[in-house]
Amino acid sequence: MRRRLRNTGTEPITRYLIRISVDRYPGDPEQSNAYYRTHPLTWDKLGLTATGGGEAMRWQAKHDRDASKEVWLLFDNEHGRFPLYPGESVWIEYAYTVGDEKWGHWFQRAVRLPTEQLEVQLSFPAALDPVVWGTETSMTAEASPLRTPPVRRDDGEQRAFTWITPTPALHARYRLEWRFRAVPEHETNQGEFS
Repeated sequence: MRRRLRNTGTEPITRYLIRISVDRYPGDPEQSNAYYRTHPLTWDKLGLTATGGGEAMRWQAKHDRDASKEVWLLFDNEHGRFPLYPGESVWIEYAYTVGDEKWGHWFQRAVRLPTEQLEVQLSFPAALDPVVWGTETSMTAEASPLRTPPVRRDDGEQRAFTWITPTPALHARYRLEWRFRAVPEHETNQGEFS
């Protein structure tokens, strides 16, 4: 994940909240809850790392649940503090790993802060023959197709999809979903449990 943060307030910013949520069975909350009780998302498997302006950032857990985590990325490390002062901006980048047995075939971004542009890039092995589509949900409307389609680019053994929206609405949710046409449907239903 890569975000450019701009402090338009009057106080220094010393932390930034991120959320990591997974849902292998998004249409079936009972099955999802049962699955994550026995196969929880764990900190050691996530391997979360973060940088702000090229500086390593410490992080602090806020909420730790079986299928979701909330984390404060801190503008400090063992070498000192580097708050984001009013009028300043910085790129922050953070990364984590979640296997497809926990994630599912979707990615969702909720717009919680005023945002000038949102861009999502997805990259898959071309041999899987992936297809991507998306929906937008707002506080005033149910899910509807994205106003513009994800743009596909084939690059050797990778197939990438990019979707961009300028000035996304505050509190909107954008969800991209995918399917692998080269994999039989019964094989994509990984993560079953007994």
